Amino acid sequence: MSISAASAPPISNSTRIRNRDFLDKVVSAEEAVRYIHPGDTVAISGFASAGTPKAVTPALAERIRRARAAGDDFAIDLLTGASVSAETERLLAETDGVALRMPYQSEATARACINAGRMDYVDIHLSHVAQQVWEGYYGRIDVAVVEIAGITESGELIAATSVGNSKTWLDMAERIVLEVNSWIPEGLAGCHDIYYGTALPPHRTPILLTGVDDRIGQPHFVVDPERVVAVVETHAPDSPSKLTPQDATSEAIAIHVLDFFGHEVSAGRLPADTLLPLQAGIGNVANAVLAGLSRGPYQGLTCYSEVIQDGMLQLIEDGTVRFASATALALSESGLDKLVNNIDFYRERILLRPQEISNHPEIVRRLGIIGMNGMLEADIYGNVNSTHVMGTRIMNGIGGSGDFARNGYLSMFLSPSTARNGAISSIVPMVPHVDHTEHDVQVLVTEQGLADLRGLSPRRRSRVVIEKCAHPDYRAELTDYVDRAEATEGTGHTPHLLGEAFGFHQRFEQTGSMHAR
Repeated sequence: MSISAASAPPISNSTRIRNRDFLDKVVSAEEAVRYIHPGDTVAISGFASAGTPKAVTPALAERIRRARAAGDDFAIDLLTGASVSAETERLLAETDGVALRMPYQSEATARACINAGRMDYVDIHLSHVAQQVWEGYYGRIDVAVVEIAGITESGELIAATSVGNSKTWLDMAERIVLEVNSWIPEGLAGCHDIYYGTALPPHRTPILLTGVDDRIGQPHFVVDPERVVAVVETHAPDSPSKLTPQDATSEAIAIHVLDFFGHEVSAGRLPADTLLPLQAGIGNVANAVLAGLSRGPYQGLTCYSEVIQDGMLQLIEDGTVRFASATALALSESGLDKLVNNIDFYRERILLRPQEISNHPEIVRRLGIIGMNGMLEADIYGNVNSTHVMGTRIMNGIGGSGDFARNGYLSMFLSPSTARNGAISSIVPMVPHVDHTEHDVQVLVTEQGLADLRGLSPRRRSRVVIEKCAHPDYRAELTDYVDRAEATEGTGHTPHLLGEAFGFHQRFEQTGSMHAR
């Protein structure tokens, strides 16, 4: 039976829970985690820290810690949308109670556990997560812990500041714990488009989204209340995303990207005023590119991406961007304040979707997305390593970059030309780990310049990458490598000296610098 908030029993002080079926299940976080058992697969909401549960995950970490201190083998498999808040990642990793982590992380404690072999980690394209869970690759989902903004009179769930994989978790989990966070502005209701039309083969049908601002779903999640075992009330902000200040390097990269857009407009490959929908990864380089757009001739731009960052809010405010679609809000503290204080304005210009839609290859291809993502390094032929330091040690994960690189209209990878005060070159003879092959990489950009690789054979590509993107301190070494590789008989279509291809990395491991001594 549904009742109004005014007639709800005095179980809860919250006006966010407007349905008796859910009011009757309000408990503390400590009580809620009793529904999570050793060996469970636990799926939690959150994407780039937005929408991460605030109370249940710390309570779960404490329960695991106590159990393991008592000698019990308490571990879970943990599934998320992408990264979750750093505090959540750290608390759970410190217990050594996460047996498997999927699909993305960006926190030092968890990273150390993974690289030490104490935590299994499955790094996959974000668009593939929902499909693989439905196909049963990770077994059953025992418990879902999902943050929401509220529950309607009819029992529908109002999504939070991220959607991520929450729809899939709610559909698949045997037991569901809801966190109702009254900090989330009520005005956010209406910013979500939850699509329920995806299916597994052979039952798939086209996803009829042809414009960034199209609505193809419904505003709320639906859930079977019988599977909801607990409701926990919170009032806490999202952990703010760290906003790295723009610097001369990120500004230089942005200038090269914006000049390239101008060139593409002049060549007739991009619309003059609106370009094509933009996707940008997280970080100061992406924010520098976005900031530069406001200084250009563009108005009415659109964004179809995974996250909305501070720079995007400013572009929406000044009219440079007309509409932005994403799956999460990755905002700094000041960005969160701006959103909350101006929610009525932004609600008409922002839409949050499940990540299986925000990253869907069919839609990315149809809309003609311009994908701009970061990288650790690229080699002279355009292969990109986004994830593994020195080829073996995971940094974060591939995230959604592959979804946009493989399927977008333009695939661009951006990075400073060096790291570690010049001891590492981001342009190397051969990357020791490949996330994006040369076939999916069209443009490389560093502060040194921009290498347009479209239409170039490998031998021509190597010369352009070195000339345009490599730091001057490394150009001579890279050019010498290419000269000798091309002069060696039998090195073929993509010349390499296999005995030296990883020489830059070997030198760094041995001496602390990629420079030849």
